[in-house]
Amino acid sequence: MNLANRAKKRRSELRLTQTEVAERAGVAQQSIEAIENGKTRKPRNLIAIATALECDPKWLLLGGDIVPDYNYGAKKIPILSYVQAGAFTAPENLDIDGGFEYVLTTAELSERSFALRIRGDSMEPEFREGDIVIIDADVYPTPGEFVAASNDGHEATFKKYRPVGIDQQGKEDFELVPLNSDYPTCRSWEKPVKIIGTMVEHRIFRRKR
Repeated sequence: MNLANRAKKRRSELRLTQTEVAERAGVAQQSIEAIENGKTRKPRNLIAIATALECDPKWLLLGGDIVPDYNYGAKKIPILSYVQAGAFTAPENLDIDGGFEYVLTTAELSERSFALRIRGDSMEPEFREGDIVIIDADVYPTPGEFVAASNDGHEATFKKYRPVGIDQQGKEDFELVPLNSDYPTCRSWEKPVKIIGTMVEHRIFRRKR
């Protein structure tokens, strides 16, 4: 059994698609496809792919009798819906029915971290539909950073953070700015919005030209 067979077999055992493995590992789906069809024999992202397949990278590359568990210190970050993110307080309080998608990261993040899959075009050209951003709810943004925010605990939004000052009650006024000028800016003094967390990682997958 070679690398291609082991990768495909392990993915099947975990009941994952190539796209799901790619998202876990932070690589393009075509990279997983190239491994499974034998075109790539020594993947550059071996550790990340092995972690996504929950196996030892040495076993994945060279083989062996058993599949040893392996996570290389990686942490599972749940990919939330925008509704779940809007009501987010902590992972243990999420109302998740059954299994859920996640990405893996070795970054030092708080336990109150989650991921969102970008939808729509309001944050183009930097963020495109299908990209994944990881949000840490324990990191407060500095001007110009990207944040997840909610309106009274409802569905979340992902925008650029722009503080504009302090009001008479000592509360910070800020704007949530889309990168696509076709969409309106949300202003905290016009309707109640709350910062959920700050983007700490952006994963871009292969895009069609």
